[in-house]
Amino acid sequence: MFQILVADSISGAGLLPLTEMENARLIQKKTDDPEADLENIDALLVRSATTVDCELLDKMPRLQIIARAGVGVDNIDVAEATKRGIVVVNAPDGNTISTAEHTFAMMASLMRNIPQAHRTVKNLEWNRNSFIGNELFGKTLGIVGMGRIGSELAKRAKAFGMSISVYDPFLTKERAAKLAVESLPLEEVLKKADIITVHTPLTPQTKGLIDAKKIELTKKGVYFLNCARGGIINEKDLAEYIRNGHIAGAALDVFEEEPPFDNPLLRFDNVIVTPHLGASTREAQLNVATQVAEEVRLFLENKPVSNSINLPAMSKEIYDKIQPFHQLSKQIGLILSQCVTEGVQEISITYSGTVTELETSYLTKALLSGFFKNRIDIHVNEVNALLTAKERGITIGEKISVSGFGYANCISVAARNDKSEFIVRGTFIENYGPRIVFLNGFNIDFLPEGELLYIQHMDRPGVIGRVGKVLGDHSINIAAMQVGRKEAGGEAIMVLSFDKPLGESSFKLLEGQEDIVSIRNISL
Repeated sequence: MFQILVADSISGAGLLPLTEMENARLIQKKTDDPEADLENIDALLVRSATTVDCELLDKMPRLQIIARAGVGVDNIDVAEATKRGIVVVNAPDGNTISTAEHTFAMMASLMRNIPQAHRTVKNLEWNRNSFIGNELFGKTLGIVGMGRIGSELAKRAKAFGMSISVYDPFLTKERAAKLAVESLPLEEVLKKADIITVHTPLTPQTKGLIDAKKIELTKKGVYFLNCARGGIINEKDLAEYIRNGHIAGAALDVFEEEPPFDNPLLRFDNVIVTPHLGASTREAQLNVATQVAEEVRLFLENKPVSNSINLPAMSKEIYDKIQPFHQLSKQIGLILSQCVTEGVQEISITYSGTVTELETSYLTKALLSGFFKNRIDIHVNEVNALLTAKERGITIGEKISVSGFGYANCISVAARNDKSEFIVRGTFIENYGPRIVFLNGFNIDFLPEGELLYIQHMDRPGVIGRVGKVLGDHSINIAAMQVGRKEAGGEAIMVLSFDKPLGESSFKLLEGQEDIVSIRNISL
């Protein structure tokens, strides 16, 4: 009999997959309730109220799975759970429709001044001429981020007769055509759109994505929406451009700091706000409860789950053998993701040497989880990696080769679209660790770890010296540096390793140096 603890308030109807199990007992109690019998709990279901940390896990020695009825897992120590072989699952798409609908409601309310008009009528005023609005019909909606929520929003906007221009650097032409949207560079979307809404995850790359420089590109009278994550739009810059009249209005459901009671944006009459309600519908709460309940049931029945946050539990013997290559695969995926900034149609993976003795399909999924990290708005792991690739129209190929490119083992990965191909090869050397040995046509040898800078340049005297001088002038210490070239005086690359991320000013200076072709930050 499995003991399942429901520690937070979760929809009873959503728990039906578990209540219908004959060999499971559902216990609805707080984790600090002495009657909860934590020592004998096999599965734990929580929302955001319960913190699942090391202290709680110590009290639950039998725990096999933690289910978060929602998207975020900030209240769960996933790393500690992984160490203990505890699977963590969530409900990544349970609130997709809810958030898309809320965004659309905010957009319509913003354009028609509904909250402002509502307030005056409640105050017994009748000022019709003060609230003349604008129609959605015929307007261009700019969507930044075309994941599940962005895609659902586009469908609704098209039904209202809007034109859709989108920016998503990882959106392929085929998927854009299927969605019937116009895929453009970010700058072009900003210039063209009458209304701009953001739907990306909050990552170091997207934090402050929309700042003063970007807002300056937009039309006078543009509208902005953020129902995704606070911080994607620079709130200080947003407030300044509302103040000077360039932005006609904004609708915000999320903020950098919540609650946002000291936020100057609250002082503007043409800014409408809600208290992070994107996922707050009865249907969404039922959906997330049902999703995680079904996941827990599948797991307890020894069937695959589709929304695992961490690695599935495995025997120590298998784990020890596959772990070095698992980590190498994920690092190769991360490198590809950060070096290839346009859409990808195909990812081809070739295994050779001793690595072929392992379960390579698991390594392929690990590689894809690294590739999709920070590219899309859902968490991707070894369980849902292939499905995620399929949903985005990316073909995945895996093959075994007798050629190890001169190494005892090798993982070679090519990311392709109709214009270009980018290849990364890595190997794991016993007592030496993982190494990247081939990058974009160049033989090289570097440790895939930490903060890296990948520079393509011409092999001319003084290039390396100029790079070193810029870094030295900014007191930036180079931890390691590797170079590769095809022929003297031709194309070349260098990969530099730092103790901390390179600042924007240093990056810009390096980018402008003579004979530098391109630069990429790589964070591993």
